[in-house]
Amino acid sequence: MDEYPEPVHEPAAGALDPRAELSEFLRTRRARLKPEDVGLPDYGRYRRVPGLRREELAQLAGVSVAYYTRLEQGNGRHVSPEVLDAIARALRLSDAEHAHLTHLAKPKQKKKPASRTQQVRGPLRTLLDTMDGVPAILVGRRSDILVWNRMAAAVFGDWAELPAREQNWARLVFLRPEYRDLFVDWEHKASDVVAQLRMDAGSHPNDPRLSALVGELSVKSEEFRRLWATHDVKEKCHGIQRLHHPLVGELDLRLESFHQADDHEQMLVTYHAEPNSPSAEALRLLASWGADATRAGTSTPSARTA
Repeated sequence: MDEYPEPVHEPAAGALDPRAELSEFLRTRRARLKPEDVGLPDYGRYRRVPGLRREELAQLAGVSVAYYTRLEQGNGRHVSPEVLDAIARALRLSDAEHAHLTHLAKPKQKKKPASRTQQVRGPLRTLLDTMDGVPAILVGRRSDILVWNRMAAAVFGDWAELPAREQNWARLVFLRPEYRDLFVDWEHKASDVVAQLRMDAGSHPNDPRLSALVGELSVKSEEFRRLWATHDVKEKCHGIQRLHHPLVGELDLRLESFHQADDHEQMLVTYHAEPNSPSAEALRLLASWGADATRAGTSTPSARTA
Protein backbone atom coordinates (compact mmCIF):
# COMPACT_ATOMS: atom_id res chain seq x y z
CA MET A 1 0.00 0.00 0.00
CA ASP A 2 1.05 3.64 -0.37
CA GLU A 3 3.12 4.81 2.55
CA TYR A 4 2.53 8.52 2.10
CA PRO A 5 -0.66 10.41 2.95
CA GLU A 6 -2.45 12.43 0.32
CA PRO A 7 -1.54 16.14 0.51
CA VAL A 8 -4.05 18.79 1.39
CA HIS A 9 -3.95 21.91 -0.78
CA GLU A 10 -5.72 25.19 -0.26
CA PRO A 11 -6.29 27.03 -3.55
CA ALA A 12 -5.32 30.66 -3.72
CA ALA A 13 -8.14 33.16 -3.87
CA GLY A 14 -9.25 33.80 -7.44
CA ALA A 15 -7.07 31.05 -8.95
CA LEU A 16 -6.81 27.32 -9.36
CA ASP A 17 -4.07 25.82 -7.17
CA PRO A 18 -1.35 24.47 -9.52
CA ARG A 19 0.05 22.15 -6.85
CA ALA A 20 -3.33 20.59 -6.19
CA GLU A 21 -3.95 20.27 -9.93
CA LEU A 22 -0.61 18.49 -10.44
CA SER A 23 -1.24 16.20 -7.48
CA GLU A 24 -4.72 15.17 -8.57
CA PHE A 25 -3.75 14.77 -12.22
CA LEU A 26 -0.91 12.36 -11.41
CA ARG A 27 -3.02 10.47 -8.90
CA THR A 28 -5.92 9.97 -11.32
CA ARG A 29 -3.60 8.94 -14.17
CA ARG A 30 -1.90 6.38 -11.89
CA ALA A 31 -5.24 5.06 -10.65
CA ARG A 32 -6.46 4.21 -14.14
CA LEU A 33 -3.53 1.84 -14.86
CA LYS A 34 -3.66 -1.79 -13.80
CA PRO A 35 -0.46 -3.73 -13.03
CA GLU A 36 -1.05 -6.06 -15.97
CA ASP A 37 -1.24 -3.03 -18.26
CA VAL A 38 2.46 -2.38 -17.65
CA GLY A 39 3.73 -5.93 -17.19
CA LEU A 40 3.69 -6.04 -13.38
CA PRO A 41 2.23 -8.85 -11.22
CA ASP A 42 -1.25 -8.32 -9.86
CA TYR A 43 -1.76 -9.41 -6.26
CA GLY A 44 -5.54 -9.14 -6.55
CA ARG A 45 -7.35 -8.68 -3.27
CA TYR A 46 -4.14 -7.76 -1.45
CA ARG A 47 -3.94 -4.45 -3.32
CA ARG A 48 -5.39 -1.59 -1.27
CA VAL A 49 -5.15 1.21 -3.84
CA PRO A 50 -6.81 1.52 -7.26
CA GLY A 51 -4.37 1.20 -10.12
CA LEU A 52 -0.62 1.32 -9.64
CA ARG A 53 1.12 2.04 -6.36
CA ARG A 54 3.49 4.97 -6.19
CA GLU A 55 6.37 2.53 -5.73
CA GLU A 56 5.44 0.74 -8.96
CA LEU A 57 5.10 3.95 -10.93
CA ALA A 58 8.44 5.21 -9.63
CA GLN A 59 10.08 1.94 -10.66
CA LEU A 60 8.64 2.18 -14.18
CA ALA A 61 9.79 5.79 -14.52
CA GLY A 62 13.26 5.12 -13.13
CA VAL A 63 13.03 7.57 -10.23
CA SER A 64 13.08 7.11 -6.48
CA VAL A 65 9.84 6.61 -4.59
CA ALA A 66 10.57 9.68 -2.47
CA TYR A 67 11.13 11.82 -5.56
CA TYR A 68 7.94 10.68 -7.25
CA THR A 69 5.99 11.11 -4.02
CA ARG A 70 7.13 14.74 -3.75
CA LEU A 71 6.08 15.29 -7.34
CA GLU A 72 2.65 13.76 -6.78
CA GLN A 73 2.25 15.99 -3.73
CA GLY A 74 2.59 18.95 -6.08
CA ASN A 75 6.26 19.73 -5.51
CA GLY A 76 7.50 19.63 -9.09
CA ARG A 77 9.17 23.01 -9.24
CA HIS A 78 12.62 21.72 -10.19
CA VAL A 79 11.66 18.60 -12.11
CA SER A 80 13.57 18.11 -15.36
CA PRO A 81 11.99 17.57 -18.79
CA GLU A 82 13.67 14.16 -18.93
CA VAL A 83 11.98 13.05 -15.70
CA LEU A 84 8.61 14.36 -16.91
CA ASP A 85 9.08 12.43 -20.15
CA ALA A 86 9.86 9.25 -18.20
CA ILE A 87 6.80 9.68 -15.98
CA ALA A 88 4.61 10.41 -19.01
CA ARG A 89 5.79 7.20 -20.65
CA ALA A 90 5.21 5.20 -17.47
CA LEU A 91 1.69 6.61 -17.15
CA ARG A 92 1.07 6.10 -20.87
CA LEU A 93 -0.05 9.68 -21.32
CA SER A 94 -1.41 10.99 -24.60
CA ASP A 95 0.28 13.97 -26.25
CA ALA A 96 -2.34 16.30 -24.75
CA GLU A 97 -1.89 14.77 -21.29
CA HIS A 98 1.90 15.03 -21.58
CA ALA A 99 1.61 18.72 -22.45
CA HIS A 100 -0.79 19.24 -19.55
CA LEU A 101 1.62 17.54 -17.14
CA THR A 102 4.43 19.80 -18.32
CA HIS A 103 2.28 22.92 -17.86
CA LEU A 104 1.37 21.87 -14.33
CA ALA A 105 4.87 20.84 -13.24
CA LYS A 106 6.80 23.66 -14.92
CA PRO A 107 4.42 26.60 -15.39
CA LYS A 108 5.68 29.35 -17.65
CA GLN A 109 5.49 33.01 -16.76
CA LYS A 110 3.04 34.65 -19.14
CA LYS A 111 4.03 38.03 -20.56
CA LYS A 112 0.36 38.97 -20.94
CA PRO A 113 -2.22 38.58 -18.18
CA ALA A 114 -4.56 35.61 -18.69
CA SER A 115 -7.59 37.81 -18.06
CA ARG A 116 -6.83 40.10 -21.01
CA THR A 117 -9.52 40.59 -23.66
CA GLN A 118 -9.14 38.09 -26.48
CA GLN A 119 -8.60 40.00 -29.71
CA VAL A 120 -9.81 38.73 -33.08
CA ARG A 121 -8.09 39.84 -36.26
CA GLY A 122 -10.30 41.53 -38.85
CA PRO A 123 -9.32 39.13 -41.67
CA LEU A 124 -10.55 36.21 -39.56
CA ARG A 125 -13.99 37.79 -39.30
CA THR A 126 -13.98 38.30 -43.06
CA LEU A 127 -12.95 34.69 -43.61
CA LEU A 128 -15.89 33.39 -41.58
CA ASP A 129 -18.27 35.68 -43.50
CA THR A 130 -17.13 34.18 -46.81
CA MET A 131 -17.76 30.59 -45.65
CA ASP A 132 -21.40 30.67 -46.71
CA GLY A 133 -22.24 26.98 -46.70
CA VAL A 134 -20.03 25.89 -43.80
CA PRO A 135 -20.82 26.58 -40.13
CA ALA A 136 -17.64 28.10 -38.66
CA ILE A 137 -16.78 29.29 -35.17
CA LEU A 138 -13.69 30.86 -33.62
CA VAL A 139 -13.25 29.55 -30.06
CA GLY A 140 -10.85 31.08 -27.55
CA ARG A 141 -9.73 30.40 -23.99
CA ARG A 142 -12.25 29.18 -21.40
CA SER A 143 -14.35 27.84 -24.32
CA ASP A 144 -15.40 31.42 -25.15
CA ILE A 145 -17.16 31.72 -28.52
CA LEU A 146 -15.45 34.72 -30.10
CA VAL A 147 -16.78 34.86 -33.67
CA TRP A 148 -19.25 32.83 -35.71
CA ASN A 149 -20.83 33.04 -39.15
CA ARG A 150 -24.42 32.95 -40.40
CA MET A 151 -24.42 29.18 -40.93
CA ALA A 152 -23.16 28.55 -37.40
CA ALA A 153 -26.07 30.64 -36.11
CA ALA A 154 -28.47 28.61 -38.25
CA VAL A 155 -27.16 25.34 -36.82
CA PHE A 156 -26.35 26.21 -33.20
CA GLY A 157 -28.44 29.31 -32.49
CA ASP A 158 -27.95 33.06 -32.72
CA TRP A 159 -25.61 33.72 -29.82
CA ALA A 160 -25.80 37.46 -30.53
CA GLU A 161 -29.07 37.36 -28.58
CA LEU A 162 -27.15 36.31 -25.44
CA PRO A 163 -25.09 38.44 -23.03
CA ALA A 164 -21.38 38.34 -23.88
CA ARG A 165 -20.49 36.19 -20.84
CA GLU A 166 -23.05 33.56 -21.96
CA GLN A 167 -21.37 33.16 -25.35
CA ASN A 168 -19.35 30.28 -23.98
CA TRP A 169 -19.53 26.57 -24.82
CA ALA A 170 -19.29 25.42 -21.22
CA ARG A 171 -22.18 27.60 -20.07
CA LEU A 172 -24.28 26.62 -23.08
CA VAL A 173 -23.71 22.89 -22.73
CA PHE A 174 -24.14 22.63 -18.95
CA LEU A 175 -26.61 25.39 -18.14
CA ARG A 176 -28.99 25.56 -21.14
CA PRO A 177 -31.40 22.61 -21.50
CA GLU A 178 -31.92 23.14 -25.25
CA TYR A 179 -28.32 22.06 -25.91
CA ARG A 180 -29.00 18.68 -24.32
CA ASP A 181 -31.56 18.18 -27.08
CA LEU A 182 -29.32 19.60 -29.81
CA PHE A 183 -26.36 17.24 -29.27
CA VAL A 184 -27.27 13.61 -29.91
CA ASP A 185 -24.41 12.47 -27.67
CA TRP A 186 -24.57 15.23 -25.09
CA GLU A 187 -22.28 13.39 -22.65
CA HIS A 188 -19.51 13.20 -25.24
CA LYS A 189 -19.81 16.90 -26.05
CA ALA A 190 -19.81 17.77 -22.34
CA SER A 191 -16.70 15.64 -21.77
CA ASP A 192 -14.89 17.38 -24.65
CA VAL A 193 -15.72 20.82 -23.26
CA VAL A 194 -14.47 19.96 -19.76
CA ALA A 195 -11.31 18.32 -21.09
CA GLN A 196 -10.44 21.47 -23.02
CA LEU A 197 -11.12 23.63 -19.95
CA ARG A 198 -8.66 21.42 -18.06
CA MET A 199 -6.04 22.15 -20.71
CA ASP A 200 -6.69 25.87 -20.27
CA ALA A 201 -6.44 25.55 -16.49
CA GLY A 202 -3.02 23.93 -16.82
CA SER A 203 -1.78 26.74 -19.05
CA HIS A 204 -3.44 29.58 -17.12
CA PRO A 205 -3.88 28.58 -13.46
CA ASN A 206 -4.00 32.23 -12.39
CA ASP A 207 -6.82 33.24 -14.73
CA PRO A 208 -9.55 34.60 -12.40
CA ARG A 209 -12.24 34.40 -15.09
CA LEU A 210 -11.49 30.73 -15.69
CA SER A 211 -11.54 30.04 -11.97
CA ALA A 212 -14.87 31.87 -11.65
CA LEU A 213 -16.31 29.87 -14.56
CA VAL A 214 -15.24 26.56 -13.01
CA GLY A 215 -16.66 27.63 -9.66
CA GLU A 216 -20.00 28.68 -11.14
CA LEU A 217 -20.41 25.47 -13.15
CA SER A 218 -19.37 23.34 -10.17
CA VAL A 219 -22.15 24.89 -8.11
CA LYS A 220 -24.84 24.75 -10.80
CA SER A 221 -24.14 21.43 -12.54
CA GLU A 222 -23.65 18.02 -10.97
CA GLU A 223 -22.50 16.65 -14.34
CA PHE A 224 -19.80 19.30 -14.58
CA ARG A 225 -18.54 18.47 -11.08
CA ARG A 226 -18.33 14.79 -11.99
CA LEU A 227 -16.47 15.37 -15.25
CA TRP A 228 -14.14 17.99 -13.74
CA ALA A 229 -13.13 15.52 -11.02
CA THR A 230 -11.84 13.04 -13.63
CA HIS A 231 -8.98 15.41 -14.59
CA ASP A 232 -9.23 14.20 -18.19
CA VAL A 233 -7.58 16.40 -20.83
CA LYS A 234 -7.69 16.27 -24.61
CA GLU A 235 -7.86 18.52 -27.62
CA LYS A 236 -10.68 18.01 -30.07
CA CYS A 237 -9.10 18.23 -33.52
CA HIS A 238 -11.57 16.40 -35.74
CA GLY A 239 -14.46 13.96 -35.63
CA ILE A 240 -18.18 13.55 -36.26
CA GLN A 241 -20.67 15.90 -34.62
CA ARG A 242 -24.20 14.48 -34.56
CA LEU A 243 -26.97 16.98 -33.97
CA HIS A 244 -30.76 16.95 -33.77
CA HIS A 245 -31.77 20.28 -35.27
CA PRO A 246 -35.27 21.54 -34.41
CA LEU A 247 -35.99 22.42 -38.08
CA VAL A 248 -34.18 19.87 -40.26
CA GLY A 249 -33.76 16.94 -37.88
CA GLU A 250 -30.62 14.79 -37.81
CA LEU A 251 -27.32 16.32 -38.93
CA ASP A 252 -24.08 14.34 -39.22
CA LEU A 253 -21.30 16.91 -39.64
CA ARG A 254 -17.55 16.47 -39.84
CA LEU A 255 -15.74 18.70 -37.35
CA GLU A 256 -12.30 20.06 -38.23
CA SER A 257 -10.35 22.47 -36.03
CA PHE A 258 -7.32 24.64 -36.70
CA HIS A 259 -5.18 26.57 -34.23
CA GLN A 260 -4.24 30.09 -35.27
CA ALA A 261 -0.54 30.37 -36.13
CA ASP A 262 -0.15 33.68 -34.26
CA ASP A 263 -2.40 32.78 -31.32
CA HIS A 264 -2.47 29.11 -30.33
CA GLU A 265 -5.24 29.84 -27.83
CA GLN A 266 -7.71 30.57 -30.64
CA MET A 267 -9.13 27.71 -32.68
CA LEU A 268 -11.16 27.89 -35.87
CA VAL A 269 -13.76 25.10 -35.85
CA THR A 270 -15.65 24.18 -39.01
CA TYR A 271 -18.49 21.71 -39.64
CA HIS A 272 -19.19 20.24 -43.06
CA ALA A 273 -21.37 17.47 -44.44
CA GLU A 274 -20.42 14.71 -46.85
CA PRO A 275 -21.30 15.76 -50.43
CA ASN A 276 -24.72 14.62 -51.64
CA SER A 277 -25.65 13.38 -48.16
CA PRO A 278 -28.94 14.10 -46.34
CA SER A 279 -26.96 16.36 -43.98
CA ALA A 280 -25.58 18.34 -46.92
CA GLU A 281 -29.14 18.86 -48.21
CA ALA A 282 -30.22 19.93 -44.71
CA LEU A 283 -27.45 22.53 -44.58
CA ARG A 284 -28.53 23.86 -47.98
CA LEU A 285 -32.06 24.21 -46.67
CA LEU A 286 -30.87 26.09 -43.59
CA ALA A 287 -28.78 28.40 -45.79
CA SER A 288 -31.75 29.14 -48.04
CA TRP A 289 -34.07 29.87 -45.11
CA GLY A 290 -31.72 32.54 -43.79
CA ALA A 291 -33.18 34.38 -40.80
CA ASP A 292 -35.91 31.77 -40.32
CA ALA A 293 -33.28 29.11 -39.67
CA THR A 294 -31.83 30.66 -36.56
CA ARG A 295 -33.22 29.21 -33.36
CA ALA A 296 -33.27 32.69 -31.80
CA GLY A 297 -35.48 33.93 -34.63
CA THR A 298 -33.08 36.64 -35.86
CA SER A 299 -30.60 36.71 -38.71
CA THR A 300 -26.85 37.07 -38.47
CA PRO A 301 -25.89 38.79 -41.73
CA SER A 302 -22.21 38.81 -40.83
CA ALA A 303 -19.79 37.25 -38.39
CA ARG A 304 -20.52 38.30 -34.80
CA THR A 305 -18.08 38.94 -31.99
CA ALA A 306 -18.51 38.92 -28.25
